[in-house]
Amino acid sequence: MVGVTSTASIGRLLIIAGIALIVLGLVVALGGRLPRLPGDMVIERPNVTVHIPLGTMILVSIVLTVILNALLRR
Repeated sequence: MVGVTSTASIGRLLIIAGIALIVLGLVVALGGRLPRLPGDMVIERPNVTVHIPLGTMILVSIVLTVILNALLRR
């Protein structure tokens, strides 16, 4: 039999996963329209274009760290 605490923690995990999927969906849907941040690099060659979003990755990492620390703190 599943205890109350494990059911609550599974529910919390599902809510966090759902929010993460919504955010990921918004990023994918708006990906081409988002502005480039300082630190994002674009390398263009005749047949290849490479986007390296360093500034964006750092910003997303900081935001996710703050959110997850606030939600998972005991």
